[in-house]
Amino acid sequence: MGQATQELLIPFLGALQASVAVLLTIFAGVLASQFQLIGADSSKEISKVAVRLFLPALLIVNVGSQLHADTGIRYVPIIFWSIFYQLASLGIGVGATKLFHLPQWVTPAFAFNNTTSLPLLLVQSLDASGILSSLDSSPDVVDRAKSYFLVNAMISNSFTFALGPKFLDTPEDTEASDDQQTPQDPLNSPSDSAALESQRDSAAAANEQTSLLPHRTARTATHSQYALIARLQTLYSSLPTPLRRLLSSLAPFLNPPFIGTCLGALIGLVPSLHTLFFADQQHGGYLNAWLTAALKNVGDLFAALQVIVVGIKLSSSLLKWKKGEASGAMPWGPWAAVTLVRFVLWPALSIPLVYACATRTGWLDEDPMLWFAMMLMPVGPPALSITAMADVSGAGEEVKLGIAKFLTVSYAVSPLICFSVVGALKASQAAAA
Repeated sequence: MGQATQELLIPFLGALQASVAVLLTIFAGVLASQFQLIGADSSKEISKVAVRLFLPALLIVNVGSQLHADTGIRYVPIIFWSIFYQLASLGIGVGATKLFHLPQWVTPAFAFNNTTSLPLLLVQSLDASGILSSLDSSPDVVDRAKSYFLVNAMISNSFTFALGPKFLDTPEDTEASDDQQTPQDPLNSPSDSAALESQRDSAAAANEQTSLLPHRTARTATHSQYALIARLQTLYSSLPTPLRRLLSSLAPFLNPPFIGTCLGALIGLVPSLHTLFFADQQHGGYLNAWLTAALKNVGDLFAALQVIVVGIKLSSSLLKWKKGEASGAMPWGPWAAVTLVRFVLWPALSIPLVYACATRTGWLDEDPMLWFAMMLMPVGPPALSITAMADVSGAGEEVKLGIAKFLTVSYAVSPLICFSVVGALKASQAAAA
């Protein structure tokens, strides 16, 4: 009995420490905001560059290094699993919102959990506490775990881009998970040639003042860009209406993380490119020591910065809460429902389901880290997208303050994930045995 207790207590304490480490990183963002080391506007800019530059670089390195022509099949179940649990969470959110007459913003809170910064930081903390090595002692275990979570994050963020704003009737530029913004579809911009020429001239003049390139080079690049847009618009206008609608609906999925994933997959699956980017220099990896290293340095900035931005956002929300005279009551009902689904229901479903697939079918690769990651993918606090959705949808101040309280308490109880970590760890070990 004592040994069994110890076998559970050690990973539980390790998972708890990892969860608290994530919480303390969030608290660092709160302190930075409270001591006015960074403002809300700066945090938005940091989040934007993290999503549009740091995250694609991280995806290129992690997905590309772990994806090989002979191991690419192991990522296919992640794609299907991500789509399944996202749609299931969305269905739960829609049903609960209508059945119990919950606020509209609760639907995306049910549907979209934090799939990028928190899981990546949790992986690093779990590695520091020795939990990952107890499951897999391979030297690349951390990078492999990150690549699994990043592929899931790409699917999750694509759903957030495309579906999240629609549930609050918000415009397409609503901020998505972890402050990611829906990219504009250039093919839907005004096709009038005079308007396009005016935009081109304005952009050329602006680029001459802001670009580090010579004036002639900057102007030529801008003219070439708008010439390509004009040709694409002409081609787009000539397509049948159903096809144009299909392309328009798919446009939100074309975002920087998705492009980074595609580039990483291309580099990983093409043997010559994989060797060029990731092999030792004496074995043909001529880009590894400088280009790949630079991409890795840039990508490694993503996880910690994004979690700190979470803390800055929560600090701003708490400050508004403090200043609000009629801040409204804490939405304990929606919070309890979302917390129950994310920290209790989904672990209770995902752990035995993935365990059954790993032990009774041949659908999953023989990789305990893959099983462990898939068990934890649906678990975690809701994404911060609902704050931006509420802003754009014109929600009242009292509703926004209620959402701020909701998110603050949700992230405060995020160490609850340690129970799911222990369950996933023991299930993965049992499946491997």
